[in-house]
Amino acid sequence: MAEHKCGEDWLVIPIKPLSVNGAWQGKRYKSKEYKAYCKDVPLFLPSHITIPKGHMIICFDWYFSSTRSDWDNPIKPLQDIICNAYGLEDNNFYRAIIRKHIIEKGKERSEFRIHEASDKNLEIIDRMLDYLE
Repeated sequence: MAEHKCGEDWLVIPIKPLSVNGAWQGKRYKSKEYKAYCKDVPLFLPSHITIPKGHMIICFDWYFSSTRSDWDNPIKPLQDIICNAYGLEDNNFYRAIIRKHIIEKGKERSEFRIHEASDKNLEIIDRMLDYLE
């Protein structure tokens, strides 16, 4: 079961994040690494979580032990597993917030949480993005 982060609603998967490049052999075949990832990750997911109705925001924190760029896009493999585990459609995710952290080797992991994409939440994210432009 996933450990919870400091009483918050973050779900922790203590497995090194898998990139899209690491997930596929050529264009159509799942790599051995991806097949193992798809088998291992659900073991750390609680049997059920509170899922907001309608549109959602998914937040990811990625913990890597190096700044190498081979982590090109770890979102899709994990998001697919989450959607499959909880019967979600990924087209209901209207925003994704992603943060990358560099940590000690051997402590790589992924963390995620899902929020309702309420008007207020979307407005806050959009204002933040406007501020960055």
